[in-house]
Amino acid sequence: QEQLVESGGGLVQPGGSLRLSCVASGFSFSSYVMSWYRQAPGKERELVARISTVGGTTNYADSVKGRFTISRDNAKSTVYLLMNSLKPEDTAVYYCNALRGGWDRRESWGQGTQVTVSS
Repeated sequence: QEQLVESGGGLVQPGGSLRLSCVASGFSFSSYVMSWYRQAPGKERELVARISTVGGTTNYADSVKGRFTISRDNAKSTVYLLMNSLKPEDTAVYYCNALRGGWDRRESWGQGTQVTVSS
C-alpha cells in the first residue's frame, strides 16, 4: 500500500510564504520521481514542480520560477514545496505525486492540501 500524505496548507496573505510537506510510506521512496501539482476550481490540474530521485534535478512551471523551491529528504521519505511571494493566483489544492517508470510503471497521489492566498 503506497501512501502519500500532504500537510502545510492554509490561508496566507499575498506576499506571504508557506511550506508544504508530503510524507511517503509503503514503497522505496528514493526510487521515485516526486512532483507537486495544483488544481484550482474549474481548471485543469497542472504540474508545479518536479524533483529527480536523488534531488539533483528540478523543474518548475514558468508561473512559479524564482518563487517556489522543491526539495526532498530521502532519509525521511519526504518531499517539500517552499512557496514564497505568494499571489492570489496561486490559490489551489496542491497534490503530491510519486512516479516510478520502467517496466512496471507505478504512480501514487496524495489527498491534496488547500492553499488560499487572499487579503
